[in-house]
Amino acid sequence: MFSETIPLWEKGQYTSKGEADFMPTLVTYVLESTQKRPAVLICPGGGYGFTSPREAEPVALQYAAAGFHAFVVHYSVAPARHPQPLRDVSRAMNIIRAHADDWHIEEQRIAVCGFSAGGHLAASLGVYWDQPYCSDVPGLASGQNRPNALILCYPVISSGPFAHRGSFENVLGPDASPEDMHAMSLEHHINAQTPPTFLWHTVADSAVPVENSLLFAQGLRARHIPFELHVYPNGAHGLSLATAETDDGTGQDEHISGWHRLSTQWLWETFTPAIRA
Repeated sequence: MFSETIPLWEKGQYTSKGEADFMPTLVTYVLESTQKRPAVLICPGGGYGFTSPREAEPVALQYAAAGFHAFVVHYSVAPARHPQPLRDVSRAMNIIRAHADDWHIEEQRIAVCGFSAGGHLAASLGVYWDQPYCSDVPGLASGQNRPNALILCYPVISSGPFAHRGSFENVLGPDASPEDMHAMSLEHHINAQTPPTFLWHTVADSAVPVENSLLFAQGLRARHIPFELHVYPNGAHGLSLATAETDDGTGQDEHISGWHRLSTQWLWETFTPAIRA
């Protein structure tokens, strides 16, 4: 496996809003293979206030073990505001596709996987990838930032009654307008170009209610976009892989930990038409 950390932006393209020396990065977990493979770009959660290490490398290594090239984007968080995190993940997709030949990546089989607020970021790319503030990234060709699939793990989706308020305050600021809040309530903005989506959540999640995933799934259904949804009755928020490796007190659950295997099966099935095309 080849791993390196790549700055997302060149000097002069990015101004940090927090730590003076902070730079968003892309961490690669590229398999040593001459055969082209699909890839998964991972957006860790953290309420748009930090990026959780529990939802970063451990997840990347699991996807690598399943035969996918994997990447982790450490994107801008508060005090940086929208659309900077979205521009960061667009830039990450740009870098991945620009190196598709060097890294032996199948360009039309790239999924974005996000956890919690990182799920909101992944889903935002899925609905807003073609918007000017997202697509005017330096060096980005038309459509180069569009994911081919989404994997949303206990995602923040809605700014309505089931919102995780802290995430929206961090990404929009404490005085966001109703219009901005509505724009970030992603269940209202699913469109024909939103990619197929895998979602999982727990009913017992008290931080980000399960209704967030249900609302997004309903929106996908209304627009005839394929999706797979798994809702588990128990389990706290932030389980990551739900294994001993990622347990920080949130718990382990053998049943819930099966989400990763299910997501890889779903990815292979979803990407099969791209293989045949």
